[in-house]
Amino acid sequence: MEELYPLKFEPILKEKVWGGNKLKTLLNRNTNGNIGESWDISGVDGSISKVKNGFLKGVSLVSLVVDYKEKLVGKKIFERFGTNFPLLFKFIDAAQDLSVQLHPGDALAKQRHNSFGKTEMWYIIDAEEDSNLILGFNKKMTEDTYLKSISDNNITKVLHSEKAIKGDAFFIKPGTVHSIGAGILLAEIQQTSDVTYRIYDWDRLDGDNLRELHNDIALEAIDFGSTKSKLNYKKDKNEVSNLVSNPYFETNILNLTLDKDRSLKSIDSFVVYMCVAGNAEIKAKDFSEKIEFGETILIPASISEIEIKTLGATLLEVYIP
Repeated sequence: MEELYPLKFEPILKEKVWGGNKLKTLLNRNTNGNIGESWDISGVDGSISKVKNGFLKGVSLVSLVVDYKEKLVGKKIFERFGTNFPLLFKFIDAAQDLSVQLHPGDALAKQRHNSFGKTEMWYIIDAEEDSNLILGFNKKMTEDTYLKSISDNNITKVLHSEKAIKGDAFFIKPGTVHSIGAGILLAEIQQTSDVTYRIYDWDRLDGDNLRELHNDIALEAIDFGSTKSKLNYKKDKNEVSNLVSNPYFETNILNLTLDKDRSLKSIDSFVVYMCVAGNAEIKAKDFSEKIEFGETILIPASISEIEIKTLGATLLEVYIP
């Protein structure tokens, strides 16, 4: 079996009622219509990524895991997840406000949907002036006060709004009520799951009817506690700075102005880089692959050393701890 190398995948484009054209104009995606999401690495049933580069071009992510096992994902990852690729990497363009929503955790998602839960994080790539995120509630809530806000059609008055600024990052735990506001382009890292409970959708129509809401099943999943989602992180140049650590993924940020050697020996996991500014070239063994702004690349677990060559790039580095 031939040796693995840095892998790129064909983006899977998702048209959304709230989508826009920034994935085309800023990230050079070949899109038409209101494309809201580009799934850059996905193991979600029905939306399985295929390799874009090298001798494995056209091979599905599922087949890669089956064939290469721990060489692709890492020994501990393969023992834990088998042939299920555990993370989903996206770029999201919100031309309109997304629905107010939340996601279940592992136990409820397994019970109801035979799925992973959905823990996720965002990195703001671009935000228009006055763009906002919804993250949790703006006052102490209980199940009773929440249900009253729904029945009175007052839910928007109890939601916490936070200004979106380029370079900000947020960690969204399952159960957190949230929404991405109009004018925001972001990178999203999440568990492999497509389970979403909508609780409000700005009275948007789906054809002649209001879009479906999931208030009944969402109730058991909502976290009414205080939600501090914004991440504080170091912005030192040419260092590996941690954004967030949790059992599902570790995310670092590399703000590079010069070349960097990066040892991955201690990481028994695949490593994914999302380029959120600039561009770079990643060299591994005898292989070399460029990564442009808005691209994503997977470094197989069998690769323990890489060299990142750049005059300027900001990369999100993601792996499973």
